[in-house]
Amino acid sequence: MVISLLGGDALNSPITTTSLASSSASGVTSVDAFRELYGRAVMRLEIDPVPGHPFELDFAIRAVPEFSIASGRLSPTVNRHPVSLIDNEDIVLVWVEQGSGSIRQFGREASISDGGAAFASNAEVGEFRGHSASQLHNFRFSRKMLCDMSVDIESAMARAIPHDNAALGLLTRYASVMDDFEAMASPQLRWAVVTHMHDLASVLLAGIQDIKQLDGRPGVRAAQLRAILDDIKQNLTARDLSPATVAQRHRLSTRTLRDLFKGQSTTFTDYVLEQRLELAHRRLTDHRHAGQTVSAIAFESGFGDISYFNHAFRRRYGLTPSDARVKATSDN
Repeated sequence: MVISLLGGDALNSPITTTSLASSSASGVTSVDAFRELYGRAVMRLEIDPVPGHPFELDFAIRAVPEFSIASGRLSPTVNRHPVSLIDNEDIVLVWVEQGSGSIRQFGREASISDGGAAFASNAEVGEFRGHSASQLHNFRFSRKMLCDMSVDIESAMARAIPHDNAALGLLTRYASVMDDFEAMASPQLRWAVVTHMHDLASVLLAGIQDIKQLDGRPGVRAAQLRAILDDIKQNLTARDLSPATVAQRHRLSTRTLRDLFKGQSTTFTDYVLEQRLELAHRRLTDHRHAGQTVSAIAFESGFGDISYFNHAFRRRYGLTPSDARVKATSDN
């Protein structure tokens, strides 16, 4: 299948998802046809498997106007972008999550592996060599949007970005929002994600590595907040979940963390409380937890004080935890 990854009205177009897998092709003729379809027509690349390595390509593409992510596995290959296949000026960040490869462009070569990345331009001849079977993510950005952010694009092409670069970590973690299809159904949020991703890309293009230099940028703040919310979700029931511990994990000051929540018209404490109450409510009204006591559910939802839990629950839902359980049973 052939899809358009970019272009159109960013406020009205929904997210597009496409899967491409070489396993759907069998036999030399079918594999060659797949490489023609995927490589030349979709990715605008001449894809040549490295001799001695079976060809494997399995990618999922998620796209909204002006931005897309192609993520998946790729066997050792040589991927050339010749003049004949140049049809746009977009900028691509190649992130090698696992494996190794190299990008050649503008007379330079960048070796990237295991968490490293490098930029490449779709407007120029270039080459990506996969030296091993790799897990790759290609983030595709609008050149126009990046140019509007006043960054020197060409000088940043084919230059290795280390795996521990702070902005790279924020960008790759924030990109998980593209998997949140419910949230991405909002046109305003889709456009916010696009602009935030370009802001983070501009930081990488500018070569900024000091986390302190990133404060205040909209994309950086959005990425930091999402990373913190994901952290809270993963550690919601931990007894040591506090502003200090979370800020330390993300190399932020507690003041910066408080400011991030203030921008969402809430506080860290209120957000954690709301998430724990919602977790407790789901468990109390789920028949699969009918054998658990209210106290057990409260403790397993992150509450250390049953009296405080009862008070907070009643204030939030207008009834006691026991009443909520009874009501759920009668409603069913």
